[in-house]
Amino acid sequence: MLEEKRSGELQLVTFKIGKEEFSVDILKVQEIIRTMEITRVPRSPEFVEGVINLRGKVIPVIDLRKRFGLSKIEHGHDTRIIVVESTGRTVGMVVDSVSEVLRLDASTVEPPPEIVGGVDSEYIDGVGKLEDRLIILLNLDKVLSPKETQVLSAFEPQHMPQAV
Repeated sequence: MLEEKRSGELQLVTFKIGKEEFSVDILKVQEIIRTMEITRVPRSPEFVEGVINLRGKVIPVIDLRKRFGLSKIEHGHDTRIIVVESTGRTVGMVVDSVSEVLRLDASTVEPPPEIVGGVDSEYIDGVGKLEDRLIILLNLDKVLSPKETQVLSAFEPQHMPQAV
């Protein structure tokens, strides 16, 4: 993603997980919602919180804290679910808080170091530099491996067991 955007402007949705500030391309974000009741799914990977019913559509929800190996905290007043398009699937991501939508000059983005804020660089497109802070640009298509994406497809309604 980043190579073709080295010039120009990126429009990003920024959010926090712990003390670190992350961002995703605004074009991948469908909506941002307050936390709601999440239905747990038996035998799902640890980072999968469960599923939500968003206007009649069942959407798997992952906890980015767990995905990145950070300690779990209770959902608070600022906790949000960012509904995104990732590898052709709609997925909800639980984050500690959503900060803002911002424009960032692509020339200020550096390639990612090996580890940033405890997050492996395989999930990161780069690090954006603002005057007073650094913003980690997540690559949504790499946050979930192909195998994990396949696991999430099992949460789609046609694959879920029907209640009798």
